[in-house]
Amino acid sequence: MFIQSIHLRLRACSRIASALVLAGHGLAAQAEPTLSLDQALQLAQQRSLQVVAQDAAAAGARSMAVAAGQRPDPSLRVSLDALPINGPDRFSLTRDNFTMVTIGVSQELTRDAKRQARSTRFEREAATAEASRALAIARLQQDAAAAWLDRYHLERIRDALQTQRNEAALQVDAAEAAYRGGRGSQADVFAARSAVALIDDRIDQIERQVASAVTQLARWVGDDAKRPLLGVPATGSVPLAADDLEARFAHHPEIEVLQRKEAVAQADADLAVADKLPDWSVGLSYGKRGPAYSDFVFLSLSVPLQWDPKNRQDRQVAARLAAVEQLRAERGEATRGHVAETLTMLQEWHSNRQRLARYETRLVSLAAERTRAANAAYRGGGSDLMPLLEARRAEIDTRIEQLRLAMDTDRLWARLTYLIPANHAGTAVALP
Repeated sequence: MFIQSIHLRLRACSRIASALVLAGHGLAAQAEPTLSLDQALQLAQQRSLQVVAQDAAAAGARSMAVAAGQRPDPSLRVSLDALPINGPDRFSLTRDNFTMVTIGVSQELTRDAKRQARSTRFEREAATAEASRALAIARLQQDAAAAWLDRYHLERIRDALQTQRNEAALQVDAAEAAYRGGRGSQADVFAARSAVALIDDRIDQIERQVASAVTQLARWVGDDAKRPLLGVPATGSVPLAADDLEARFAHHPEIEVLQRKEAVAQADADLAVADKLPDWSVGLSYGKRGPAYSDFVFLSLSVPLQWDPKNRQDRQVAARLAAVEQLRAERGEATRGHVAETLTMLQEWHSNRQRLARYETRLVSLAAERTRAANAAYRGGGSDLMPLLEARRAEIDTRIEQLRLAMDTDRLWARLTYLIPANHAGTAVALP
C-alpha cells in the first residue's frame, strides 16, 4: 500500500505538471503565428526560383516566336569597283571608265510557310517551358508537403517520448522510495534510472531529427519554418484511383513535358520539310562612275542550288522525324513507368492505412494494458520492477512505431496528392 500511495501521488503531480506545460505551449502557440500545410505550399511556390526560371524561358520563347515570323532584314551593300592601283590613273575614281562606286540593297524572300513554321517551333518551345513550370510546381509541392509532414510527425514522436519519460521518472522516484523503505532493491533503482537515461537518449536523437526537419522545411518556406505547425490535413483520401491511372497520367507534368518536347521535335521536322524549298534573294544596286561615263543599275536574283537533296535535305528531314519517334517512344515508356510506380505507392498507402488501423484498435491498447497490468502487479508486491520496465519499453516502441508508420504513410499521401496539378485532378477517392 505504501508503494501504491507513492505511485498515485507522483502520477497526480506528473499530470498536473504536464497539464501546465501543455497550457503554456498552447498560450505560446496562440501568441505566435502558426504555419499550416496550405500556407507552406503557397510560400514554397512564391519563393521558388525554378518557377521564375521557367516563366522567363516561356517569355523568351514567345518573343522569339514573334521575331521568327518576320521577314529577314534587307542587306545594304556598298562597294568600290575597279579602282586602279598603279599607272597614271592610280587611286583615281573618275579617270578610268571601269571605276565606280556601287550602293545597293538585297532582300531574301522567305516564304510565308517557312516563317510560320519557324514561329510555330518557338511557340511550342514556350509551351514546353509552361509544362516544365507545372512540373516544377508539382515537385516542390511534393517536397514541401513531405518536409512539413516530417516535422509534424517527428514533433509528435518527441512529445510521446517526453510523456513516457515523465512516467519513467515517476518509476525512479517510486523505486528509490521503496528501496529506502526496505521494500525494494538497489538494482530496481538502477534499472529505473537506466530506463530514464535510455529515453533521454532517444529524445536527444529525435530532437536532432526535428532540427533537421525544420532545416529541410526552411529550404522551401524560409524563416517561416520556425513557426509552430497548425494541425494536420485530412490524409485519408487521395485524388487518384488504380483503375484510371493511365488516362490520368496523360496530364502528369512530366508526361506533358515529354509531349511538348515531342511537339517541338515535330515542328523541327516541319521546318526541315519547308527548307527543302530554297528561299530566293533579289537585289538592286546603283553604280556611280566619273562624269565622263554613264552610271549603271544592277538587278540580281539569287537561288540556292540543291545538288544532292537525297543526301542532304532528305536526310535532315529523316533525322528530325526519327527524333520525333524517339521522343514518342520515350513518352510511352515513361508513362508505363509512372503508372507502375504510382500503383505501387497506392498499394503501399492502402496497406499502411490498414496497419495504422490495427495499431490504433489493437496493438497500442494491448501494449498499454500490459503496462498497466505490470504496474498493478508491482504496486501490489506480486512482481519486481523488471517486468514493468520491459512492458513500458515495449509500449514506447509500439507507440513510436505507430508514429513512424503514420509519417511514412503521410509522405506517400503527399506524393500521390501532389503528383498531378490541381487543375487536372479528379474527384478524391477514399480507400479503406
